[in-house]
Amino acid sequence: MAFSLENGQVSVENKAGLVRPATEAHAEEAIQALKTGKVIAVPTDTLYGFACDACSLEAVNRIYEIKGRKHTSPLAICVGDVSDINRFAVTDHLPHGLLDSLLPGPVTVVLSRGESSNLEKSLNPGLESIGARVPDSNFVRVIARGLESALALTSANLTGQPSSVSVKDFENLWEHCAYVYDGGVLPSGRAGSTVVDLTRLGKFKILRPGSAKEETTAILEKHSLLEEPAAG
Repeated sequence: MAFSLENGQVSVENKAGLVRPATEAHAEEAIQALKTGKVIAVPTDTLYGFACDACSLEAVNRIYEIKGRKHTSPLAICVGDVSDINRFAVTDHLPHGLLDSLLPGPVTVVLSRGESSNLEKSLNPGLESIGARVPDSNFVRVIARGLESALALTSANLTGQPSSVSVKDFENLWEHCAYVYDGGVLPSGRAGSTVVDLTRLGKFKILRPGSAKEETTAILEKHSLLEEPAAG
């Protein structure tokens, strides 16, 4: 059922019509929506997220509007494969095999953007680093590959509100999406991804413990990286 507005409101029937199963059969529809600057909601391996083309300024601004989020709060990107990360961030200082050991999985790696990054300068202006994800979620990865770009990705909730582990958790925001893709109830417990800063040679810093801190730390130390103390 098509999305339509009548007197500025979205009917229950039309809202329900936005929801699709998060299956490959619906991937092409999602890709086309992203290519036209739309925002969609998707399940990842941690939480539900809002996604758009990271190289579309209009779409990125739309995500900030939906969340009620300040533009000073950066968005992460999501790509289809680990090998895509070096199109958008500097990875040549990392130990061989490190990213393949961490990803796909519930980890956001923060890296320097570098001068050759394909990202629009308007994404997270003023920041020289970018958080990158490759979720262990086939649906999201198929979409990112089909878009042939990076997805801008952030949790599907209003800023300051609890994260979403089911589509019902953010039903009040469905109307702002072209489509909402339902992958069922996610088991992460609202912890989100583990965020680790890998911008410095031979060092790492856990910026957010998230759902995989212990496993992430063990992998980083196995690759001989030294942990930096958290600020403060």
